[in-house]
Amino acid sequence: MDVALELLWKLGDALLQLLTQPFYYISIILMALVYRRQVLLERKLFSVRLHSWGLQTWRTFWGGLLAGIGVSVAAAFLGISLTTEAVICIWVVAIVLLLFRVRYLCFAYAIGILGVIQFVMGLFSWSPDGFLKTVKDTVAGLDIPALLALVAVLHLAEALLIRLQGASFANPLFIEGKRGKLVGGYQMQVFWPIPLFLLIPGASDTVLPWTPLFGGDGWSGGFSMMALPVVIGFSEMTQSLLPQVKADRTFKRLLIYGVVLLAFSILSAWWSPLALVAALIAFVLHEGLAWYSRYEEQHRSPVFVHPAQGLKVLAVIPRSPAEELGIAAGESIMKVNGIAIRSKEQLHLAIRKNPAFCKLEVQNLQGEVKFLQRAIYDGDHHQLGVILAPDPDAGVALVLKPVNLFQLIGMKIHARSKSSTPASHDAREADM
Repeated sequence: MDVALELLWKLGDALLQLLTQPFYYISIILMALVYRRQVLLERKLFSVRLHSWGLQTWRTFWGGLLAGIGVSVAAAFLGISLTTEAVICIWVVAIVLLLFRVRYLCFAYAIGILGVIQFVMGLFSWSPDGFLKTVKDTVAGLDIPALLALVAVLHLAEALLIRLQGASFANPLFIEGKRGKLVGGYQMQVFWPIPLFLLIPGASDTVLPWTPLFGGDGWSGGFSMMALPVVIGFSEMTQSLLPQVKADRTFKRLLIYGVVLLAFSILSAWWSPLALVAALIAFVLHEGLAWYSRYEEQHRSPVFVHPAQGLKVLAVIPRSPAEELGIAAGESIMKVNGIAIRSKEQLHLAIRKNPAFCKLEVQNLQGEVKFLQRAIYDGDHHQLGVILAPDPDAGVALVLKPVNLFQLIGMKIHARSKSSTPASHDAREADM
C-alpha cells in the first residue's frame, strides 16, 4: 500500500514536470505543422481537403498519450537512469537532426548517435572546462543500454500505432514514376508526442517491490520519477501498395527492429562492448529499413495507373457520393450509365447523360465487377467524390525531396506542372 501511494504521489509530481517542460509543447506544435502542410498539399494537388489537420493533431495526441502510459509501465521494469541535463542533451541532438530532415525527429537517431559519441569520448583523454565539461560529463553519464532499451520499447509501441492509425493518415499525391510519367501514390507521415513517466533511482524511504533490469544496486536506496517527452513516428511513400498494406508491412518490420534492438540493449548491459553495436543498430538499421522501403517501391509496378479499360480510383473524398456508394481506393470505374469510359472527359459526359441518377460498374480489388447506383443531387462533386489516378502526361506532380525544419515552418511544398515542364532526371526522395 505504501508503494502504491508513493507511486501516485511521484506520478503527480512528474505530471507537473511534464506540464512545465517546453519540449512536449514543441513536439505537439511540430505535429500540427506537419499535418497542416499535408492539408495544403491536398489543396494544391486536388483543390479539395481530405483531412483536417486539427483532427489529425488531436488523434495523434491521444494515441501518443495511451502509448506513453503503456511504455511507462514497461520502462518501470526496465529501469532508466536520467537527469534533467540528460533530457536536455537528448532533445538538443534531436532538434539538431530535425534541422536536416523531419523524419530524423526520432530518438533512435538521437540516442544512437549519443551512444557512438560516448564510446568515442572513452577512447581519448579530454578534460575541458566550464560548459563543455558539463556536456562531457552528461554524455559520459548516460546509461546508453537502458536508453536504447527504451527506444526499442518505443518502436514496439510505434509499430502498434502504425497498425492501428497509420493508413488513416495517408495522403494521396501525384508523383513521377520511373519512366517520367505521372502515377498516383500515397504519403503516410505521422508523428506521436509521447509523455513518459520514468522511474529512476533516488533517495526515498520506499523501495520498489521488484528490481528493474537496469540499474542494479542503485535501486536499493529508493526511487523517484521524472517526465520525459519524446516523439515517435514514421514516414512512408507508396505507389505500389494500398496504404493499409504498406502500414501492415511497416508494422511487421518495426516489430522485428524493436525486438532486435531490445535484445542487443539487454546484452550490452551485461557486456559493455556491445553498447556500441546496439547504438549503431539503433540508427543504422532504422535507416536501412527506410532505404529498403524506397528500394522496394522502385522495383515494384505502380498500382494507381489507369488500366486499358476504365479509370483507376486513387482516393475517395470523405462524405461524398462515392463514399456512400462504397467505392474504395484501388478500384476501377468501368462504366457509367451504361457507357464504357477511358478518360475523365468521358466520365463527365456519362454522368451528365442522366443528371438525376447514376449507375456504375466498378471492378473491385479482387477483379470482380460490382454494380452501384445512386441519385444525384445539386452540389454533388462533379466526379461523385472520387480522385482519379493522374493522366500520364498532365497535371501537377509532387517533387519528393527531404523536408527540413525551415521548410516545414515555411509550409514550402515542391510541386510543378508536368504539362509545361520536361521530365527532370534529378534524384527524387520521399521524406521518410
